[in-house]
Amino acid sequence: MAYPAATNYEIAQVCLLAGKIMLENGGETYRVEDTMTHVAEAFGVPNSHSFVTPTGIIFSIDGPEQTTRLIRISARSTDLRKVTVVNAISRRISQGDLSPKEAYRLLEEIDAAQMRYPAWFQILSAAVASGCFLIMFHGEWPDFFPAFIAGGVGLAFLNYFHRLVPIKFFAEFLASLLIGTMAFLFVKMGFGHALDTIIIGSVMPLVPGLLITNAVRDLMAGHFVSGVSKGAEAFLTAFAIGAGIAFVLSFYNGVGI
Repeated sequence: MAYPAATNYEIAQVCLLAGKIMLENGGETYRVEDTMTHVAEAFGVPNSHSFVTPTGIIFSIDGPEQTTRLIRISARSTDLRKVTVVNAISRRISQGDLSPKEAYRLLEEIDAAQMRYPAWFQILSAAVASGCFLIMFHGEWPDFFPAFIAGGVGLAFLNYFHRLVPIKFFAEFLASLLIGTMAFLFVKMGFGHALDTIIIGSVMPLVPGLLITNAVRDLMAGHFVSGVSKGAEAFLTAFAIGAGIAFVLSFYNGVGI
């Protein structure tokens, strides 16, 4: 289907919004750049350039009507469903099924949509995963329920702390501190037995696995700035989790229980 010719500004708008959605919801840097380039080529712009970091996107189109735009990425989370939907729209654009205006409208709907699973489902999933991780790490079945409770409550408070205190890594520290305290109390009351496996299973939903994976994949793709910065963020997140647990273990060993 033939569509009216679009301006470079409209094409840049579509590319930037697609890249923004992917980057904010867990997409790798090289995948974001690749998607933006393919979208621009599908709209008849072969000479486009993009530079993506975890905190911003610069997109430029060469030619008589040269267009260069920058967009700031201030918040990042994990919602791979949005990344998948943006990829589907990118494929439709490549097939000529969408005009720039139609594509931008669909991307705006995706950006505004609350497509993540509801909070109660995330908490329940984290609780079940915590119990399963405990068994996987050779824990005992009587400790399944303590890990179930600590893991679910830990993720619930992590989400709450993220909204309450907009300081990076502080929420992870507080959530892991709470998990360690709950595990300590469970063992002290006789409700749990092995403190170490309960803690390990409960903190697994907090571990920045996607950040670590994306950091490695970006480094392998040659995006060293993004790879190193994501790796540093993953390291600091893991350090915050470990610091909270270390505080509890120090107290646990200090009281000699």
